[in-house]
Amino acid sequence: MPPIPNPAHDARHADRHALRDALVDARRRTLATFAAYEAGLAQSGLAVPYSAQLNPPLWELGHVGWFQDWWIARNPQRALGAAADPDAARVAPRRSGVDAMFDSGRIAHRDRWALALPSPDALRDDLMQGLQQTLALLDAIDDSDARDAALYFFRLCLFHEDMHHEAAVYMAQHLDLALAGRGPDAHPASASIALPAVQHVSGAPETGFAFDNELGRHAVELAAFEIDAAPVTWGAYLRFVEAGGYETRCCWSDDGWAWLQAQGLHAPRYLRRHGDLWQRRGFGNWADVDAALPAMNLSCFEAEAWCAWAGRRLPTEAEWESAAERGGDGHAWGQVWEWTASTFAPYPDFAPHPYRDYSQPWFGTRRVLRGGSFATHARMKHVRYRNFYTPDRNDIYAGFRTCAADASPAAAR
Repeated sequence: MPPIPNPAHDARHADRHALRDALVDARRRTLATFAAYEAGLAQSGLAVPYSAQLNPPLWELGHVGWFQDWWIARNPQRALGAAADPDAARVAPRRSGVDAMFDSGRIAHRDRWALALPSPDALRDDLMQGLQQTLALLDAIDDSDARDAALYFFRLCLFHEDMHHEAAVYMAQHLDLALAGRGPDAHPASASIALPAVQHVSGAPETGFAFDNELGRHAVELAAFEIDAAPVTWGAYLRFVEAGGYETRCCWSDDGWAWLQAQGLHAPRYLRRHGDLWQRRGFGNWADVDAALPAMNLSCFEAEAWCAWAGRRLPTEAEWESAAERGGDGHAWGQVWEWTASTFAPYPDFAPHPYRDYSQPWFGTRRVLRGGSFATHARMKHVRYRNFYTPDRNDIYAGFRTCAADASPAAAR
């Protein structure tokens, strides 16, 4: 029997030939989605109002190309991989001034709206030339030298572009732009999986690609627990809304209630009541909510409030990971990101990789999400991947699954 395809594992171990194809694919997707932005924002000339949850579309396009150039073509230590010095002097860029335009570590978020950026055509040309240079450097690596270190930055830039493409999708929903064929699939009817106590090993292996926050393999003692086989559906979540959950203070944490009052929400983002039906806005139109689909665009505060109402709890990230590995096909995931009870924190012996802004600045301030969404490329949906956002974010495609509340998660942290 042939092995089950695992695009995420394959991407993290991709040789230079597979990486070439993947980098071309990622750039094609970036440009196609940017074309949809140009069409949808033609009247404003791609200008969008400031939002803490957005980036200017033109800045996003330039940043993706700049990032690849910075870490590959302009990086004299790219062959060293994770051991490279991030502060090594860089080769001059093709276009003067791009470091002051597109370096996210140097440019405050609000300041990105005030930058005088190159035209879309100029940036497309930059991205074309940058990709050609990246592919030439990749082709020049001899197969005998194509170790994980030599391919590290090529893999990093691939995943970085995939992340920004997903961001472009949820930004398009925020802006109510039309994107064809976007939406999750229904999981099988949810049930619960009972898992016995186990010593679970978290942390990515040392071979292939891994993000710095995934490294540091360590044992986590997990008590027996029972976990949903799939994320909570709209049908289940809307019963909470209809029961007055958004007006019931005791369901919400202090931070969650303060967030809810500041937002003025009486239902999840993008939803409205239309007669006896709920409708959801997405990509330029309203459609009736399918009760079988996973609930999404929910903040962690909303997930926790539902749990309090239902007498459930969020899993820790170790519980989620263990269930995904032990539950097999019975643990359905990958249509929505899933909030966990775990604060984003380093694993033992954490050491930052050269892209220092990726993990370390956010420890202690974000919640971990696991899995992936319908907008996440399959090569990003790795069981060890740790996504992380502040618990107020409801623009991302995040939902949740729950555990029985009678098993304490304390031993699973």
